Amino acid sequence: MSKYYSLEINGKQCQVEAEPYHSLLYVLREQLRLTGSKIGCNEAECGSCTVILDGVPVLSCLTLIGDARGKAILTIEGLSKNGESHPLQARMVNLGGIQCGYCTPGIIISAYALLQENPDPTNEEIRKAISGNICRCTGYGKIVEAVQAAAADLREKTQ
Repeated sequence: MSKYYSLEINGKQCQVEAEPYHSLLYVLREQLRLTGSKIGCNEAECGSCTVILDGVPVLSCLTLIGDARGKAILTIEGLSKNGESHPLQARMVNLGGIQCGYCTPGIIISAYALLQENPDPTNEEIRKAISGNICRCTGYGKIVEAVQAAAADLREKTQ
């Protein structure tokens, strides 16, 4: 029996009707058409479905819709402002951190969560923050480089 859920997604309130067993990922993609979060493994192994729930990166494929009720949800779509890419998005593109791109939204969201807590992370801290995100194409070097560059851009903006 479906229920109504009130959600805050990317700063906007919305109501959705869903079954209690539906995942947050399912609702985001299939009902709200926010397709940036990807369906990878659907078993919490790949990280391609990562979103931020009340400031914490979570795997939306395993998060039941009821567990997201009343919490702030940030998806990859919510990082862009006024048509302008977030520095993490821009640096991933400009520095070659993207190959096929399937893992990219989850990696960017994981890196964003890290930079919210630590605006000047080490390479090791970046690698740890994105360790739950599997990328089969890049080898992670350019991803780490892009996150470092974006962190520097963000620090510069706040000075």
